[in-house]
Amino acid sequence: MNVQNKKASRVRRHTRIRKRIRGVAERPRVSVFKSKNHIYAQVIDDDRGVTIASASTVDPEIRGAGLKNTGNREAAKKVGMLLGKRALEKGVRKAVFDRGGFVYHGRIQDLADSAREAGLDF
Repeated sequence: MNVQNKKASRVRRHTRIRKRIRGVAERPRVSVFKSKNHIYAQVIDDDRGVTIASASTVDPEIRGAGLKNTGNREAAKKVGMLLGKRALEKGVRKAVFDRGGFVYHGRIQDLADSAREAGLDF
């Protein structure tokens, strides 16, 4: 499977997921995107179209954490913990999880689990 087909398949899955998942003020959406080298996560209120909190492997807090590789499961765990901490600071306790069309496995699962450990409920 070439890269264009793989990306198109992920976008189709994400579109299907987004038909059912919507973040509101009471339960914003935790959106995840991963690339080969990085992982990004946001807490989004879709009603207002506002990003409440975000974290990624390009954040200075994670870059300075001494990670050798930002595209692995260890980095995803750190992003999840940071996202959970930032969301709690903004008063977000409950959320819905949007895996972005990616399989709930590996880095995506580790990010979600560590965000739950930090206090997010989804």
